[in-house]
Amino acid sequence: MQNSSSQSGTPRSSCSSREPSSVSVRWRRSGPAGGAVQLRGADVDAEVAGGAAMARGGGRASSLRDKLDGNELDLSLCGLSEAALPKATVLDLSCNSLVSLPSDFCSLTHLVKLDLSKNRLQQLPVDFGRLVSLQHLDLLNNRLVTLPVSFAQLKNLKWLDLKDNPLDPVLAKVAGDCLDEKQCKQAAVRVLQHMKVIQSEQDQERQRKLQAEREMEKKREAEQRAREAQERELRKREKAEEKERRRREYDAQRAAKQEVEKKTKKETAQTRKPASSSRPPQPARHKHSWSRSVLRVLLLVLLCILCTLAVCKLTELQHQPLCVSVNTLYEDVVAAVQNHKTLQNMLQQNSQQ
Repeated sequence: MQNSSSQSGTPRSSCSSREPSSVSVRWRRSGPAGGAVQLRGADVDAEVAGGAAMARGGGRASSLRDKLDGNELDLSLCGLSEAALPKATVLDLSCNSLVSLPSDFCSLTHLVKLDLSKNRLQQLPVDFGRLVSLQHLDLLNNRLVTLPVSFAQLKNLKWLDLKDNPLDPVLAKVAGDCLDEKQCKQAAVRVLQHMKVIQSEQDQERQRKLQAEREMEKKREAEQRAREAQERELRKREKAEEKERRRREYDAQRAAKQEVEKKTKKETAQTRKPASSSRPPQPARHKHSWSRSVLRVLLLVLLCILCTLAVCKLTELQHQPLCVSVNTLYEDVVAAVQNHKTLQNMLQQNSQQ
């Protein structure tokens, strides 16, 4: 392992020469308060803020001033199992017992170089791709099988080492060896391309599933509409049948009622027939009543005409316009009648000759 490290051109600290473990941390100060570092392990619980630190653990207290050198904090021999460094830019957590990274580890978006070699990591956080500034990543000698899909978002990654991990065969073939600087850079490029392809395939599969779900939803909606239409048609047909049944019942009841009425009338007529047969037939009271009414109207009209003529001939009203018209009409009628009589006489004489 030491040979591969020397060949890759990147020095790594040897874990075998130290009893528990060694961690070298560099952070960038931000404002007056500086960076904040929190480390938790079997032997230390340390918090560093603005260049000052206090340590508590195992019933003993020790100052970290001697381990603070400028912007570099050396926490060797701490046996770390968890780490959280919000403002770190270069972080070396190699040769520890880390099994997993905390959920907020991916908030270290300022990280440029990260060394997680020689730990017990079984998987990386799902949102590991949030470390978009990462350029150098060492994952040598862990227990990784796959990488998260978000790994494809590490667009600035230039160096990657995945040796000595039980990787998936396809991923192991894509990563290749990292025996020198060139191979590690090529591994970063190939793994990024591979993860981008996987991300694209997953996106396409997700789109296909989404499209299939939409189609299934549309199909279910269409089936639901068809069922509702069938139910409406069935209810409509049932209502029509019920209406027809009620109509037939009504017609039957009406026919039965009429039959009963006819039978009752017939029985009543048969009961009254002997009494009425003993009586002499009576003439109809209103026979020729319409002819008498007409005759009365004609006589009334004739009387009115005679009265009008008498008034217009014998009274002083004969010079009124209405009486003048009536007198003229009377004279015309008399003249017409005389002419008619004269004509009849002439016709009679001619017929006799």
